[in-house]
Order: sequence, then C-alpha cells, then structure tokens
Amino acid sequence: MAKRVLIVDDDPAQRRILEEMIKRQGFETKTTNSGEQAIQILEGPDRGSIALVLLDLVMPGVDGMAVLERLSQKPGIPPIIVQTAHGSIDAAINAMRAGAADFVIKPASPERVEVSIKSALKIEALSGEISRIKKKVEGTLTFNDLIIRGEAMQRVISLGKRAASSNIPVLIEGESGVGKELIARAIQGESERAGKPFITVNCGAIPENLVESILFGHEKGSFTGASEKRIGKFQEADGGTLFLDEVGELPLDAQVKLLRALQEGEIDPVGSKKPVNVNFRLISATNRDMIQLVKDGKFREDLYYRLNVFPIWVPPLRERVEDVPELAQHFVARFAAEEGKRVSGLAPDALSLIKTYSWPGNVRQLENAVFRAVVLSDRPELTINEFPQIAAHVEGFDAEIPEAPSEPMRKPIYTGPALLGAEDRIPQTVEVKGGTGGSSLGIPAVDASGDIRPLEAIEADMIRLALGRYRGHMTEVAKRLNIGRSTLYRKMQEYGLEQRVN
Repeated sequence: MAKRVLIVDDDPAQRRILEEMIKRQGFETKTTNSGEQAIQILEGPDRGSIALVLLDLVMPGVDGMAVLERLSQKPGIPPIIVQTAHGSIDAAINAMRAGAADFVIKPASPERVEVSIKSALKIEALSGEISRIKKKVEGTLTFNDLIIRGEAMQRVISLGKRAASSNIPVLIEGESGVGKELIARAIQGESERAGKPFITVNCGAIPENLVESILFGHEKGSFTGASEKRIGKFQEADGGTLFLDEVGELPLDAQVKLLRALQEGEIDPVGSKKPVNVNFRLISATNRDMIQLVKDGKFREDLYYRLNVFPIWVPPLRERVEDVPELAQHFVARFAAEEGKRVSGLAPDALSLIKTYSWPGNVRQLENAVFRAVVLSDRPELTINEFPQIAAHVEGFDAEIPEAPSEPMRKPIYTGPALLGAEDRIPQTVEVKGGTGGSSLGIPAVDASGDIRPLEAIEADMIRLALGRYRGHMTEVAKRLNIGRSTLYRKMQEYGLEQRVN
C-alpha cells in the first residue's frame, strides 16, 4: 500500500490543491479541516496508516502549534511538516523546536513540497538505523536494539546478558553473516564497560608479518620501517573491549603472545624492553571448527580453552525463520530511504519466498538481496520478480524476468544482381520487398526456402563481391573488408576462392 499523507488545513481550496499535488507524487491522502480532528486521528487506531502530516500552522480553535505541542512527546508519531502563509523566522524556529520536521511557506511549489516530503520520510526511515549506528560508535548498543524475535535467538540473548554481568572471556561461534559482531557489541553495551572503547580486529585480514605489530604495538626503530612508536589494538582497547573476529586465523607465534596477555594482563610491544599492563575484556568470534584446528596443530590447545570459557552459538538464519520478515522489512525501509524509492514492504508471495529459502549467507545475504530488490523495484511492494536468484533455488516459485528490449531488425531489400564488377559465381540475391517500395543491392541473408544462410556462406559471398568490385587488388580488398592481408588469404583458402587476375 502506498504511503498516506494526512493534510490538515481549514481552507478547503488549499486542501484540494495539496491533495491533488500529493496524489500526483504517488502518495495516498487523508484530509481534515481542524487540529482537533488531526489529534484524534494521530492518537487513534488509524495512526499506523499515516506516514506523514502536512499541518497548517494558523487555524481556528486548536492551531498547528497546539497540535505539535500535544504530539511532540508521544511515541510513534509520524514526521510533521508545517506550512503557513504567515511565514517568519520566529515561527519557523518555534515550529522546529516543537518537533516539526520541516517548515514550508504558502504557496509552496509542487517541487518544494515533494522535496520536503521525501526528506522527512527518509529521515524517519533512517532514524532507527541512525540510532543504532550512534550506539555502536558510543559502545552503548544493547540487545533491545537488535532485531530478534525468534525463539532460537532467545538463548543467545540470555547467555549474552549473563556474559555481560562479568568479565569472562566469550567465544561467539556461528556461520559467516549471522551477526556475531552485533552480539559482541550488545554484550559490551549491557556491561559495566558500556561507553568504553570497542576495538575490532579481523584476524584473517592482517598480513602475517604485521600481526604482532598491529595487535601489540611496536617501539620506534624496532624494525625496518618503524619510523615512530605505534600503539597496538590491545592498548587501544584498554578499559573497554577487544573483539577478535576470525580468531582461528591467528598465526601460531601471535597465539603465544595472546595467551600471555590473557593470563598475565600484560603485553610485550615489539622492540619494548618492558611489558605494558592492559585492562581489557576479550570477546572472540569464529566460523571455523576450532576443535579441528586444534587437532590439525593450527591452533594452540591451551589458548583455545582460555578463549572458550563462555561459548555462545549463534544459529544460522535458516533456523530462526521468525526473524526473517522483520529483518527484511527493516532492510526495505532502510534501503528505500537511502535510494529514494517508494517501496513500503513485501508482497505476500515475496514474503513466503524469503521465509522458505535457506539463506546460506545468513543475514548478510538477506540484506544484499533486499538491497538489490529495492533498487530494481518500481512498485510499492516487492514481489518475487525482484528476487529472481532466490526464486530459482526454491521449488514452487517462478520469477518473471522481463526481457531486455531489442532493436527492431531492418529487413534488407534485394531486387537485383550484385554490385557492378561481381562475378557470375555470386549467388542471386533474394528479393525482399520493403515498406518504402525502394530497393538496394547487397548480399542475400536468406536462401530460396526463406531460411537464414550460415555466416560462413555470407562471409564467402562478401569476399567474392569485394574481389569482383576491386578487380582483385588484394590490398584494397583487405582494406575495404577491414581485415589484414594474411587474414584475407587464409579465408580465401578456407572458402576455396581464387585470387582474381587484374
């Protein structure tokens, strides 16, 4: 369903103008002539159907400012754009302070209204994402900020909250793309270290010769290229949390130092003459089978047991189907706002599809699939046609992929013999009548039965035609055919053509 805009204005003519203007922009409308009715609508059961409010500031009875003051502190109120013919700087400031998303002076152009509406809806759609990003940066993200509804994730939340109450090392296991880092951030956000540094290290992305320097730091001049002292990730995380993603990829020599840091609470920067004390909370994550790595001698057994004090297994998305619809809707709102698309959700067929698919790439794959679908869509709802790659792997779902438009084929017109100078061996051209009644000379594309001739036959005729046209001058023939002389001789040999004597 298209987004609905509530128009609040006591002037009937202005309401009709705004209604027509907004409908042309692809939105549905609902109108009222008073502030009292606007409050009733926005506080009533129909509030959820209103995506935006266009509010006149000056009205008899309850005016626009009174509506803003009444609704500003209430949750779930859509963005409000204030408009008035009595514009002033003070009025605009007061309206914005009262909670208005924008301020428009009457009479406003359709372009100005459209820009204001799109901007307000984009900000509203991204507000939740902005809040999450802000909390991630500040280190205050909690489990309440995560989109988790299924029972399969309730154990994860329970374990995560228990881990947050202590300083115990945590090992988060799960497939790639399930959201292990978000779980780690939520653990910190609900711990006493909330608001402190959260340092992420992707152990699989660090060059092996730089692992120790990046993790533990180095002193100036400790090795070639060390022109200055560098603080390592452990020291950056002092007082906060160090998150080692893909910890199974750490080389063995770095594992020894990591073990000492965990046991002693101190590290040895490269080239340093004395150890450095650090206070950090360690959370590790992996998508590898750590037990197998230990058996293969690629990971220290003593370090494994030091990291795996409090394990948390994050189930793949296929085992928590209940989360899929809400995650998808979250991504739709986010990407629709970012891309300026009027996509509001998923159609029933698309919803059934994404709930049936196994999602081997987990949440990350779902996010990318929705992103692509939003970009492709020009409708208010996503259908299975926007998920062709997904539908191809699920039985019972067929996505209709529109064919790319092709240029209309021009029919050649053949009415006479080949060009002057051609030999008798050139096949007779096929007569094809054109719509203009005119004709031209050329190489036949079809045979006498109406079938398309092979390319080799057409190419051979082309060479024959050129040989006759240019009286066997091989340099000129090759030039006109846009090929090299050696290529020309080779093709003449393949097609059994003889060089013509001048």
